[in-house]
Amino acid sequence: MSVAKQDVRSLAEAARAASRVLATAPTGQKDEALRLMARHLREAIPAIVAANEVDMAAARASGKGGAFLDRLLLNASRVEAMARAVEEVAGLKDPVGEVTEGWDRPNGLHVSKVRLPLGVVLMIYEARPNVTSDAAALCLKSGNAALLRGGSEAARSNAAIAAALAAGVTEAGLPAACIQPVPPGERETLLELLKLEGLIDLCIPRGGEGLIRFVAENARIPVVKHYKGVCHVYVHAAADLDMATRITLNAKTSRPGVCNAAECLLVDRAVAEAFLPRVARELVAKGVELRGDPATVEVLSRAGVAVTPATEEDWGREFLDLILAVRVVDGLDAALGHIARYGSEHTEAIVTADAAVAGRFTREAQASAVVWNASTRFNDGGELGLGAEIGISTSRLHAFGPMGLRELTSQKYVIHGQGQVR
Repeated sequence: MSVAKQDVRSLAEAARAASRVLATAPTGQKDEALRLMARHLREAIPAIVAANEVDMAAARASGKGGAFLDRLLLNASRVEAMARAVEEVAGLKDPVGEVTEGWDRPNGLHVSKVRLPLGVVLMIYEARPNVTSDAAALCLKSGNAALLRGGSEAARSNAAIAAALAAGVTEAGLPAACIQPVPPGERETLLELLKLEGLIDLCIPRGGEGLIRFVAENARIPVVKHYKGVCHVYVHAAADLDMATRITLNAKTSRPGVCNAAECLLVDRAVAEAFLPRVARELVAKGVELRGDPATVEVLSRAGVAVTPATEEDWGREFLDLILAVRVVDGLDAALGHIARYGSEHTEAIVTADAAVAGRFTREAQASAVVWNASTRFNDGGELGLGAEIGISTSRLHAFGPMGLRELTSQKYVIHGQGQVR
């Protein structure tokens, strides 16, 4: 085994030992650690921003695009938001030890189901340094040790954030190995991490399609995939078109480089003539490039709005940029068919005043979140009241959608008897 591989195993062994301490740590101690972590993040804002400036300069020099740079960027306000998110986790109910069900058996046994930590969670992620603090906070509160393997493009930012978090953890009297950054390195090192059965209990990859596939194909440990977000907004024939315009604009333009941004607009043929020109003009005014099917191109060309003919590759594509695919569909069944073929089971939205149609859509659209008359951007742990999230799972086992504290626990059966034998 190479030195690098031995170092990776040592990190995992330390995390395993720390997880046993953290699993039984009282809620008060964990919450104190989180508050201290937030304080140290604030105190380290100059160091974190300075480290991020170096990462940003390197990313610009390598030709990274605007959406990538937006995900990578940290400034004082973003670090403050990270600190607030850590504090919000401290304010959430501790899931560890929660009794979720209980019942009595005819033989007098009392059976209950109780939440417990997963153990050691490995996060593998790319250019999102805020994941370092979000994942660390959620893992700590849920009693899990965290191994945080960020990408090389954010190496300096992640190291500065991790140093601040570690200071808070140790000040609260918990093992430093509760939260450990794994320095980015060669793929051989990542492969070694993915083989550590018995030391790592769950891997959560967040990033591009290539990273997710690499992890899924090579892991010997359980993986919850946070796959691409090909999110659709379907404007039904019974939609309030003013509402549909607001929702579409927000879903696409509020932050186009995130996974819950809309990547495709589906418009019912019955309202295409009335809706497409008005929403397209506002989208183009915000810098959005439209890629339309033939019906969309026909309508928008007559209206004098710039549009590019879509190719087959544009359907089912996560642009993560100010680009939107647009298709005219013949009713609900066609919209559902398009989503079934091209969606990624992340987030799907419908705009309609028809409750029966909305009911069918929410039942039949397969996604971790299905939204009626609101933006896709609400599929987010904070917006749904979960506090900071570790990511949005597009796997159905063992979690689906935003993963908060409860999704970082499992359940065990606790059986109370009075001497019963079988």
